[in-house]
Amino acid sequence: MEPPSQVSIPKKKREMQKQEADAAVYMNFMKSHRCYDAIPTSCKLVIFDTTLQVKKAFFALVANGLRAAPLWDNKLQRFVGMLTITDFINILHCYYKSPMVQMYELENHKIQTWRDVYLQYSDFFLISISPEASLFDAIYSLLKYKIHRLPVIDPESGNVLHILTHKRILKFLHIFRRQIPKPAFIRRPIKELGIGTFRNIATVQETASLYEALSIFVDRRVSALPVVNERGKVVALYSKFDVINLAAQKSYNNLDITMQEAVSRRRCFVEGVIKCYPHESLEIIMDRIVRAEVHRLVLVDRSDEVKGIISLSDLLQAMVLTPAEITV
Repeated sequence: MEPPSQVSIPKKKREMQKQEADAAVYMNFMKSHRCYDAIPTSCKLVIFDTTLQVKKAFFALVANGLRAAPLWDNKLQRFVGMLTITDFINILHCYYKSPMVQMYELENHKIQTWRDVYLQYSDFFLISISPEASLFDAIYSLLKYKIHRLPVIDPESGNVLHILTHKRILKFLHIFRRQIPKPAFIRRPIKELGIGTFRNIATVQETASLYEALSIFVDRRVSALPVVNERGKVVALYSKFDVINLAAQKSYNNLDITMQEAVSRRRCFVEGVIKCYPHESLEIIMDRIVRAEVHRLVLVDRSDEVKGIISLSDLLQAMVLTPAEITV
């Protein structure tokens, strides 16, 4: 009979192999599916020429319920970038003076004029992906370059087929969740797994001005802000998408209003405060974020005090890139 120590070595090895295979379930799923697979059968895509006025472009985004659009340069005969809600925020933050001063730049600038101004301060190039590339590669690009939209461009025709997002990829995974093995780690509490941001959380007081919120968006490069009251309790969530609705309401000329007023003025497409708690499992978190069709959950304690933010990028990093030993 072999000594117990010699028998336990293969057993430990098998356990380690099982844990590694368990951790790699979602990574392997993403590697085995193409970007083309995740494109919905029907979706809306709007393309802007760079000679279009900035103001008209943002109105068009609102009218179509979109957050971004690819930009076509007719002189260069190619796509040169994306116009996003972040551009709208940067324009407001850059040119706003007071409710008494009209923002000439927003009213009259063409998209190309704004790009010429903005690109002076950044090394920007269009990041895209082929429809034949894997979803793993798409996730890597989204997280590495810290972008929220990745154009899928046909290499032969040069046409944009779709704008791939974290949200669409996670929803695609959710659709197939019953057809792939369920890894054990998704039953563990989210706080125990360490998924999310738990320190230096960007928040905004409900008494702060809307312009102050825009400053936080620009300086901290976050996509949503928990709005808190004087007791630190979260009362709303104000996202970048809420800012684009200022164009729909034509209320962007007064950014001195309080966040409390800005939140109350929202009409449609309101992303409420979808919360989660430290003891809840990753499986529950994933299901809630996909079903609510939101981009992040606010982690709170029993008194609704903000303790963290769990975003789609946090989930994809932990589930797909970390098992591949990639941290971006």
